[in-house]
Amino acid sequence: MRPPIELCVFLLSLSAPLALYTVNNTPALQEPLGLLGMGLVVLGSVLLLLLITVKHKQNIDPLFYVFAEFACTCLMGLTNALEQDGFIRGFMGFYLKMGEPHLSTAYSIFMCYWDGVVHFSLFLLVIHRMFKGKSYRELGLLWAGSTIANQLVLIPGTVIGKYGSNIRPAFLRNIPFFLVPFWAASLLLSRRTQGMPIIPADKVAMEQKKSLFSRPVDAALSVAVLAAMAFTVFRGVVVLDCPLDACFTYTFQYEPYLKDPVGFPRVMMLVYLFYGLPLLAACLCGLSRPGCGWMLDWTLLFAGAVTQTQWCHIGGSFHSRTPFTYRVPADKWWPVVVLNALYVALPVLLALRCHANPAYFMKPVTKGQSDAEKKKN
Repeated sequence: MRPPIELCVFLLSLSAPLALYTVNNTPALQEPLGLLGMGLVVLGSVLLLLLITVKHKQNIDPLFYVFAEFACTCLMGLTNALEQDGFIRGFMGFYLKMGEPHLSTAYSIFMCYWDGVVHFSLFLLVIHRMFKGKSYRELGLLWAGSTIANQLVLIPGTVIGKYGSNIRPAFLRNIPFFLVPFWAASLLLSRRTQGMPIIPADKVAMEQKKSLFSRPVDAALSVAVLAAMAFTVFRGVVVLDCPLDACFTYTFQYEPYLKDPVGFPRVMMLVYLFYGLPLLAACLCGLSRPGCGWMLDWTLLFAGAVTQTQWCHIGGSFHSRTPFTYRVPADKWWPVVVLNALYVALPVLLALRCHANPAYFMKPVTKGQSDAEKKKN
């Protein structure tokens, strides 16, 4: 009897900390280019082992290899986070010195915790569902949104921040981790029909006849979206050094972390401003116009993106690795946490609303077609 594929991936992923320990304690490998080469060899070896593991399977989804490879890197990230917080030692010292020194920042530590716990769990669950023949599209979109947002902040933040003058060849490993999630997201978005609910035409028509004011949940979400848009614009102009007194007060009395020279908070607010703000505006339209089926997918991407980045932002604001002058003041702890938590809650609630009762967002279908599909299923 063969072990479950997700168990095989889990066991393969355990080789990641071993590879880090080997590099950290082998002088022959302690060169910048050698470090990049070692990383490529490890990923290539994992891919080869994955091919051997599933050779008895047919019609393997190409996304399996993406999820399995990324699962290995997740444990590398978790190893880094644990070492930076003093729980383990002897794994990351040389890599931080000659590979990616920005991974020692508070933002990166929380990013690594997210990778090692949330992403790793998602990968194992997705792989389990994949080989059980169950739908994993929604989980995949959550991961894609989370990873794309992470890379949109990590790469530019490293380049323009205080570590921009110390970029090593190992930093190039982030290029495939930036590009592959876009490909995976496009592939998942193209599989629109998988797992789509079948809703009777009369129910769809009834829901879509309701105005916004007769849908109190949607009305409340619309107000929350407007508030989130205002907050997004405000923090965007704050990091752009707006001279208004309100911006100055917020920066120095509430979130001085926005001015941390590591660059990640500044880039994150700009990502929210130039990418999150248009998506919030689109969601506002989607809540008021029936038949916007894209809401089912894009709210999942948005929820994954905001949850991941806000986790890193909130954690980085309080972590001891952040200089004291850039941490949230003790007397402003609760307002800052509540504001940022509400900002996270909105896209999550939007995604839950869309998937709990999707009739309003479905394209109208004829009653005959709907009945035929129900009989077929």
